[in-house]
Amino acid sequence: MSDGRLELPNGLAATIVLVRHGESTYVAEGRFQGRHDPGLSPLGERQAQLVAQRLASRHEGSPLPVPAGDAQGVWHSPLRRAADTARTIGAGLGQTVALHGDERLTELAQGEWEGLLHSEVNQRWPLELARWREDPLHFQAPGGEALGEAAGRVSDALEGILRALAGNEPRRPGSDTAGDMAAVRGQPVPGYPETSSGAGALEPWAIAVAHDGIFRLLLMRLLDVPLERFWSFPFSLCSITVVTLRDGLASLRAHNLADHLAPLAADEVAAQEARGDRRGAL
Repeated sequence: MSDGRLELPNGLAATIVLVRHGESTYVAEGRFQGRHDPGLSPLGERQAQLVAQRLASRHEGSPLPVPAGDAQGVWHSPLRRAADTARTIGAGLGQTVALHGDERLTELAQGEWEGLLHSEVNQRWPLELARWREDPLHFQAPGGEALGEAAGRVSDALEGILRALAGNEPRRPGSDTAGDMAAVRGQPVPGYPETSSGAGALEPWAIAVAHDGIFRLLLMRLLDVPLERFWSFPFSLCSITVVTLRDGLASLRAHNLADHLAPLAADEVAAQEARGDRRGAL
């Protein structure tokens, strides 16, 4: 892992789609999860199906800023809530997509809080919980994982995904110069006409399915945001976030999209999650 700014592979033009897992039985009960391994709740299974359908039909209705063609793969946390969501997405894409379980994408360890109700943690460790919320870089759950340590493994996992995407970077015959590749990528500012038609169809893309804490760290790494801003990037259950990589820079094209969960609006819990009103634990 590099301690400095993330260096994107030379000439890489690609897209990474981040999808948080569906609701687990722990989330439904208001429990801290961390490294514990609860399965998806019935609501979580439905959320996973809906996000899979949205990705499969990503160019219909309100198109997602995701390239055409098959995904290079789905990288996911091995914990059941993420692995089962990843399998549902892979099946929904209607293609033979490789699933890559990666231990480095496992949620932040929450030590003595894991498995406990949020209300119980608040009662027994009010000071520690407040410090974790106010200064996550320097405080964590008793026996839990430090944010800096978790950021290291997340960065290593991210670099692995980037290497895989770089290995599938498109090239036109006889086009090896920066100018040629810029022509393939099109304009960096949204709203302008593309300099070449179908540029997005040429670019590789990948999906990552993991956890709220992991994606906060991954996105901050991509955008070169300091860890002190950890709580600034929420990820709702089965939401979609899209990051494009071009000219050595990462661009946040969409964040925390949850409109595909609208069919669940009759369920008040699901509606709260889609609006971002619901607050839980990692």
